[in-house]
Amino acid sequence: MKHLRLGVNIDHVATIRNARGGVHPDPLRAARIAEAAGADGLTAHLREDRRHISDGDITRLAKELTIPLNFEMAATEEMLRIALDHKPHASCLVPEKREERTTEGGLDVAGGHNMLQSYVTELKSAKIRVSLFIEADQRQLEAAARLGADIVEIHAGAYCDAEDGHRRQQELERIRKAAAIAEDLGLECHAGHGLTFGTVGPIAAIPTIAELNIGHFLIGEAIFIGLENAIQKMRNLMDDARKAVA
Repeated sequence: MKHLRLGVNIDHVATIRNARGGVHPDPLRAARIAEAAGADGLTAHLREDRRHISDGDITRLAKELTIPLNFEMAATEEMLRIALDHKPHASCLVPEKREERTTEGGLDVAGGHNMLQSYVTELKSAKIRVSLFIEADQRQLEAAARLGADIVEIHAGAYCDAEDGHRRQQELERIRKAAAIAEDLGLECHAGHGLTFGTVGPIAAIPTIAELNIGHFLIGEAIFIGLENAIQKMRNLMDDARKAVA
């Protein structure tokens, strides 16, 4: 069974810093702690309104990280230029609305194929792996493959937010099916958004998922048990779930 990678999103370290201004807490310090705790990569989303991660954060992360950086970005010319300047390991294209608190769903890759194609092409030409954040939907997966994306990241929010066991199981099956389709299409499959200690196990047990990206929950847990402990606990839960299906 392949190792399941853990990408740690450090956006909300920057959210706390920006609430007061100044330089503390430092996202780069969080990134180094995450690496030491077992993270396989770091994710940072540079939003148009710069509500958390800043341009300076991206510059420092791209320069100083020794594990891969996944640069989450909207499909805009400004973000494309920044990605091409810094050349992260991967760029994950996500939908972005100014009024949302957090990313509310996946990209409409099928509907936006023509607009997205130039971004995918330019990123790939710069040898940046391209990921598309989408819903667990066959139409979107097939469109991602036609665009030439390397990766799809399945939005796990509906699964994590389901309030009853039957609905959660339905959403889990949708993700499991989507991950299998992604593999058949030659796409590497990731999942993320909303995963917690209580919800990560069934997702981690899906053998066709290669990576989980988790952020807000880990930063919240760090308040109570420390960032290193939170990441290590998540890493252990992921590993245990993957071993159980080996």
